[in-house]
Amino acid sequence: MKQWKKHSSTLKRVFYYIGFYRFLVLLSLMLAGITVALTLYMPILTGEAVDYIVGKGRVDFVGLFTVFKRMLIVLLLTALMQWGMNILNNYVAYRVVMDIRTKAFKQLQILPISYMDSHSHGDIISRVIADIDQFADGLLMGFTQLFTGVLTILGTLLFMLHVNIQITIVVVLVTPISMLMAGYIAKKTFTMFRAQSEARGDLTELINEMVGNQKVVKAFGYEKEAQDRFQTINGRLKVSSLKATFFSSITNPATRFVNGLVYASVATVGAFSVIKGRLSVGQLTCFLSYANQYTKPFNEISGVVTELQNALACASRVFELIDEKAMPSEEGKGQLEEVRGDIKIHHVNFGYQKEQMLIQDMNLSVKKGQKIAIVGPTGCGKSTMINLLMRFYDVNSGAITIDGIDIYDVTKESLRKNFGMVLQETWLKTGTIKENIAYGCENATMEQIIEAAKSAHAHSFIKKMPQGYDTMITEDGGNLSQGQKQLLCIARVMLCQPPMLILDEATSSIDTRTELLVQQAFEKMMEGRTSFIVAHRLSTIKEADCILVMKDGKIIEKGTHDQLLEQHGFYYQLYQSQFSK
Repeated sequence: MKQWKKHSSTLKRVFYYIGFYRFLVLLSLMLAGITVALTLYMPILTGEAVDYIVGKGRVDFVGLFTVFKRMLIVLLLTALMQWGMNILNNYVAYRVVMDIRTKAFKQLQILPISYMDSHSHGDIISRVIADIDQFADGLLMGFTQLFTGVLTILGTLLFMLHVNIQITIVVVLVTPISMLMAGYIAKKTFTMFRAQSEARGDLTELINEMVGNQKVVKAFGYEKEAQDRFQTINGRLKVSSLKATFFSSITNPATRFVNGLVYASVATVGAFSVIKGRLSVGQLTCFLSYANQYTKPFNEISGVVTELQNALACASRVFELIDEKAMPSEEGKGQLEEVRGDIKIHHVNFGYQKEQMLIQDMNLSVKKGQKIAIVGPTGCGKSTMINLLMRFYDVNSGAITIDGIDIYDVTKESLRKNFGMVLQETWLKTGTIKENIAYGCENATMEQIIEAAKSAHAHSFIKKMPQGYDTMITEDGGNLSQGQKQLLCIARVMLCQPPMLILDEATSSIDTRTELLVQQAFEKMMEGRTSFIVAHRLSTIKEADCILVMKDGKIIEKGTHDQLLEQHGFYYQLYQSQFSK
């Protein structure tokens, strides 16, 4: 029952998207109706042609020629109608798929960071790409064959009733067997196709992980373990695919068996009717053609049902993604403009899991232009504090204000535009070097881009690239060194010139000489700007106005470099561990 509810809910959602193209669907149905009517008219013409052949030497050639002309016209019209119907069906199916994929991609933009952190990236990619492709195939087959199949069955019954009621009753009595078989198999295949989609998502996740981290895999000799993991998931995909394919492949032979019964029944009853003079030979030929045309759609529909089961299983996974709780609407919220950079953190509590608080009762006041360094052991909450400032995560309680304005009273877009952020983990998009530097400032001139690159000390290596600033960067900067990627990320921030800065181990991948030059550029850029510097190398933060020492989510020490050394506390121990002999 629960599965049926989910099934019907998915169908309603699909029909909702199809509803935007209802006029084209109605037009397709009309063409399908004309196609079916013309197809069903052909056996009548065949029967007439047979009746014009009375015997050897007694053939009515004039009548036959007239019938042949009508047959040719019917064939041409049928082909034209089918061509038009297929074009419409393709257009509607792929437009619906495009709408759903667009909706899914838009959903990715408004999902909270917490969703991305807690779900497999490979599975998300599989839903947006592979599952929607599978859905497209099923939907297209459904449009193409379901319409004509149902109309053919109904039309054939009407034509057969017109010719002979008794034989039509025989056909109708045998039909339910085929429908019961198809219905039973359809129920079985839905869960199997869903399991197949899930296994495919897991496989995409693994391949995505292995391809993206191939150097690490080889460096640690993880090839065998990776192969074993692949074999396990691939084996699960094989089993679920075989089960789904096995059950779905039973449908066609089962319905064909019933079709054989229908044809044999019509032939037997029809033969006796011809002997008794109730039917002509031509009418029996016509009836046998109708028996074939009546049963053929059951084979097609059973195949369509199987494909639709797969399509709906894939669609339900995509709709699950679309239905995920998005970030709350920011309608009516103000814009954060003309920022000075006074930041206050009032009694903030936060935990990634509500039952396990990471930051407890944090309080901090930062004045415009101050350089705040954040240090502490791994997992103490340094990066978490940055996540809260940028509103990648929302606090459980307390407040964060900028110039006296609560950051929850302004839009996230306007908040983040006022922060320049350089992370330890670099990210570059597929595109030119110029496009990557101007990523957050699309209207920047070439002169501004070059000036930002020079400030970040990236200009010299860019000029050595094959096409300079127009050099294409592969996915995630695969053709650049880690240090070069980081310099481009730094240039990106220097171009934007935001009023507040966040530097999270921003120079960790740069050589010592270049780091000194970049630090000088940062010092210049940080003048008059509120800056947060997360650092492990304490030598880089000696000049900070205030150093926050964090441990277990709390600020345990606060002061300048010299003040903290004089206290002989936790910072002193950290410093000694790095610089003592």
